[in-house]
Amino acid sequence: MPFQYRDGALHCEAVPLNSIADAVGTPCYVYSLDRIRANYRRLTAALAPLVPTLHYSLKANANLAIIRALLAEGAGLDAVSGGEIYRALAAGADPAQIVFAGVGKTSAELDYALEQRVGCFNVESVGELERLNALASGRGMRARCALRLNPAVQANTHHHIATGHAAAKFGIAEADARAALAHPERYPALDMSGIHVHIGSQLGSVEETAEAARHALRLVDEFPALSNVNMGGGFPVAYTDEDYPPPEAFADALSAVFAGRDLRLSFEPGRYIVADAGSLLIEAQYIKQVDGERIIITDGGMTELIRPMLYGAIHPILPLRDAARGPLSPAQVVGPICESTDVLRRDAPLPYIAPGDRLAVLMAGAYGAVMGSTYNARPRPPEVVVEGEGWHIARRRERYADLTVQED
Repeated sequence: MPFQYRDGALHCEAVPLNSIADAVGTPCYVYSLDRIRANYRRLTAALAPLVPTLHYSLKANANLAIIRALLAEGAGLDAVSGGEIYRALAAGADPAQIVFAGVGKTSAELDYALEQRVGCFNVESVGELERLNALASGRGMRARCALRLNPAVQANTHHHIATGHAAAKFGIAEADARAALAHPERYPALDMSGIHVHIGSQLGSVEETAEAARHALRLVDEFPALSNVNMGGGFPVAYTDEDYPPPEAFADALSAVFAGRDLRLSFEPGRYIVADAGSLLIEAQYIKQVDGERIIITDGGMTELIRPMLYGAIHPILPLRDAARGPLSPAQVVGPICESTDVLRRDAPLPYIAPGDRLAVLMAGAYGAVMGSTYNARPRPPEVVVEGEGWHIARRRERYADLTVQED
């Protein structure tokens, strides 16, 4: 883990987190670039038997410093909006490295992606096929695309992050995909050479993923022009003590499914690469005792990390000074937002905490800062990246003036 106690102080790699908080204030995000690289390499090694292409999912964390580090490792990128394509290009990505996914792409976003010549479009509806074909034809282009198949497979995961079941908004039903592939003449400006399947995040079983792959292969067998299968992401990470299958288990299951096939495989991991590499630093402001319950009110909350409110997610929380200051007891760690749901954790085991003490909310590298907001007119926090003994601010703290800069 990149976050460890050394001489009684919590560090990120070789840097004491208190020294970062002293310099930039709290709340703030801290990322370990070395951990991100290591996670990418571990996943690449695990999936090596499948010889895949990996496209990092920008929605997990689109900080430019992180994108650049992964591009240097050889990663491609998965974008789900025109803005994410823009960020990818700003980080120096080759447009051919970018896959454009997303269920509700607008005409403007599709046209922007065509203009930038992104490598592939993951198409999620027949209507999108028709729209993309018309836009590509208007530009005199032929766009490469993969049809995102909804395999009607219920993933073993939280219902908010399951995407492959029959009632989900994502993907094309198998019958509709078959009808589109049977009539490529209807889409002369499209190269429909791939199938995309992504059934959700935090996948708790490999069998559902293997079953989704088998659904994809039914179409591959029927339509020989399909030469690419994109299995999406969803590789799970343990936030507390969950027991999840490792990437090697997914690789083994999929190797059995794809054995003997001459197909190009790709994946779109996000959370697995960045989740444990990030931490949100916060500071205790007030301590309350209510009906025997300890409530620690901090300067960071759902505007910085919405996952506990949105998903009921549980993140480890540690003091920046070692827990040797007394016995641990449960505490409710809450934020300053005027919402009852602004709770970072309801039962964090913590020692005695006084106002001014700082805490680290761990496992916050994925879907943390990228989902932040300025609700309650709160400027968004800075993001810091650490490499070994050095660190720098990758995104500065917003100022009050930033809150109104776009208003008349």
